[in-house]
Amino acid sequence: ITLCNVAAVAGQFLSHKASGILSIVFDIGGVLGGISAGFLSDAIGARAITSALFLLLSIPALILYRTFGSISMRHNIALMFISGYFVNGPYSLITTAVATDLGTQDAIKGNSRALATVSAIIDGTGSVGAALGPLLTGYISTRGWNSVFFMLIVSISLALVFLIRIARDEIVAKIGARR
Repeated sequence: ITLCNVAAVAGQFLSHKASGILSIVFDIGGVLGGISAGFLSDAIGARAITSALFLLLSIPALILYRTFGSISMRHNIALMFISGYFVNGPYSLITTAVATDLGTQDAIKGNSRALATVSAIIDGTGSVGAALGPLLTGYISTRGWNSVFFMLIVSISLALVFLIRIARDEIVAKIGARR
């Protein structure tokens, strides 16, 4: 499934070249989002809060892309960049910084096998998602592309649910540190 098969801009389906460029725009947004998420996370000292914020903002970004991305190529490029920024922004935090944080917990400290296990679980989970995502997308796309965007939003919402407790703990720690 490629963008040229699903995205129409100003009533015209995209060429392979145009869809490839839009994919690159999404990735560039993701790279800059990852850098921004890293800076923000370091500045406030809260990885889960940063990840949750980016995930939360990715939901309206996807809705805006689906709603207004077909108006013109400029709209599509801008909204594709914004979607990449917020969707892929927390990825680097989750795959690297969170693995490091988990590996330095008191229960794991000094146990290199446990750190390797934590990293493998995070990496393996990502691989399962990378394998199942396109399969699920192909199946769900038969019901229309609104269904695919709904699936993405549900997936992001589930990620937020898993982050809520950790983000809450970070907020409580930040409030407690100020007192």
